[in-house]
Amino acid sequence: MKNEIRYIHREWSRATAKEKSLDNLSDKELSELEVQDNYFHADHIFRVCGKDVVVSGDMLADALKQLPPEKRDIILLSYFLEMTDAEIGKELNTVRQNISKRRNRILALMREYLEKEGFEWPQT
Repeated sequence: MKNEIRYIHREWSRATAKEKSLDNLSDKELSELEVQDNYFHADHIFRVCGKDVVVSGDMLADALKQLPPEKRDIILLSYFLEMTDAEIGKELNTVRQNISKRRNRILALMREYLEKEGFEWPQT
């Protein structure tokens, strides 16, 4: 038991010798330890059919803001809430066949806006 106490004391002494108080750190050392959380930093929240939809990225959010609310709702319901055309039609009180056609026209408008803003599409 006596040896065990010596061992614990020796380990504690080694650990405290290596430790450095935060008060004794330089500004440079403190900045190296600094971490900033950027949760929802570039996120935009849209409200559609009583639900909040979080959109990441300023350019995409700006493109969505350019759309009239009824067109924006179709894109948000389809791509962000992953609803089917039938579900969207039911939610917006319209027939399912209109949703697909309207979505394609809306996507063309968004593409045009993004290209004007300088967005470059990745090469496939």
